[in-house]
Amino acid sequence: MKVCVVGAGAIGGYMAVRMARAGHDVSVIARGPHLTAIRANGMKLIEDGGESVADNLTATDRIRDLGPHDVVFLALKAHQIAAVVDDLPALMGRDTCLVTLQNGIPWWYFQKLGGPYADRVVETVDPGGALFNAIDPDRIIGCIAYPAAAIAEPGVIEHIEGTRFPVGELDGSETARVRRVSELLTQSGFKARVLTDIRSEIWLKLWGNLTFNPISALTHSTLVDICRFPLTRSLAAAMMTEAQAIGERLGAGFRVSMERRIVGAESVGRHKTSMLQDVEVGKPLEIDGMLGAVVELAEVTGVEVPTLRALYACVSLLSKTIVDEGIRIKGTRK
Repeated sequence: MKVCVVGAGAIGGYMAVRMARAGHDVSVIARGPHLTAIRANGMKLIEDGGESVADNLTATDRIRDLGPHDVVFLALKAHQIAAVVDDLPALMGRDTCLVTLQNGIPWWYFQKLGGPYADRVVETVDPGGALFNAIDPDRIIGCIAYPAAAIAEPGVIEHIEGTRFPVGELDGSETARVRRVSELLTQSGFKARVLTDIRSEIWLKLWGNLTFNPISALTHSTLVDICRFPLTRSLAAAMMTEAQAIGERLGAGFRVSMERRIVGAESVGRHKTSMLQDVEVGKPLEIDGMLGAVVELAEVTGVEVPTLRALYACVSLLSKTIVDEGIRIKGTRK
């Protein structure tokens, strides 16, 4: 299958290597030193104590140089998508599907969703509905990325844990194409069951992201640190309680208990969240999709969320400071 990964960072790179090693024709969109390293040496994946290299990737920073693909994985962070949205049609053939992997509430959340909120634009992640209007929802398949990974150095991806990438159509149907995407991921060594309620799964993943990511960014602590320190464990529970009330107002179900979700995060160990990794290298933080959109949805549904608002304010200022001052806050451990 001909596959393009737009955004070959930690998660996108992990997927790209696995899919290329499984025999698929994979192109990746990357930039800077990461792109230079991939072109020179292929992309290396470190996992389970071993290493593998995909040296047959097509790597470029110019989306329009590539032709149509069977499947396009959109692995950019939410705030990075608008910059490439006009280039994405170059990758689209008649039957190409676009698999989205963003953390948090996606721009398409209310598309193909009935009820009082149908076709509502999520302004926090999609100001003015730019993505809503530019990307055909009929092409979209939702995907939740559960694995933890990091870019160890340019061209090198380190897998920390997890292999789950569940997928689902926006309207909950089980189509031939979503089964093909599931099979593609399964052939590449991932767990990719087909979901009939993608939005409930989004909330389950988001439940952790909207808590542990901002707390880790502000405290420079790993998942196990946050979960084992009583004050931050209680803070995480308070945030999750508020978020659950919003999700349930929107019709989402939570198939896992809050305590089990926290224990699951704790079991990951001394892993730095993606937001903490961005703090350390001085990148803008992926806060709007993970937390800002949830605050917006709280207003839509009439749920009071004082804890979420406080964390959103603090981490938003941190992101602004990083961007305005050009700083990075690198942590080291003895």
